Amino acid sequence: MKTMTCSQLGGPCDLKFRGENADVVIKAQDRHVRDAVQAGDTTHKPAHDAMKKRWRRPLAAMGWYRDTKEAFSELPED
Repeated sequence: MKTMTCSQLGGPCDLKFRGENADVVIKAQDRHVRDAVQAGDTTHKPAHDAMKKRWRRPLAAMGWYRDTKEAFSELPED
């Protein structure tokens, strides 16, 4: 298991996400950002907009995804 924070994934806060792989952590952060914005948290709006842009343009988002997976792989195990 490894841990990344919301801010390490492009968000504004230090909430931690743990997972066996980067995909689990990315999905958890996506849910967190979406839920925060739906609850009225404007600090997460830029991250939410960036997330929506990535999902709309998956080929263009591959750079972010590849960089995030690499950053995850370099983290120490918890």
